Amino acid sequence: MLKHVSFITADLDAVMAFYARLGGVTEKNLTTPEGHRRGVVRLGGQEGGLLQFFQIPGESPRPHPHWAEHIALHVMGLRATLPQLRAAGVTVSRDLTPSPSGRDMAFVLDPDGRQVELLEAGPG
Repeated sequence: MLKHVSFITADLDAVMAFYARLGGVTEKNLTTPEGHRRGVVRLGGQEGGLLQFFQIPGESPRPHPHWAEHIALHVMGLRATLPQLRAAGVTVSRDLTPSPSGRDMAFVLDPDGRQVELLEAGPG
């Protein structure tokens, strides 16, 4: 069973706020004994997965720009959420389109430039 996925971030506060905007819940936001900032966000309720982010001086995130490398999230009300994300300055890298299953889908970039697939969770 997958416990979490961990990434380097340039700005822990910005990345945690981004995933909170998508329904994530902050589980941890602390400084490690080594002096690194660490945040953990749970996506999808108690049964959901964890994303962990470290802000480490001298380290930079290096996400791949192609959509094939991404985080995928179910989002309720994607048609309403996408304009709100745009208004908040989030970059939409692939506009609203039908997914292979027929549900609404879009891709956005998180604050570090990571591709995030948003897939409608409700009825198509």
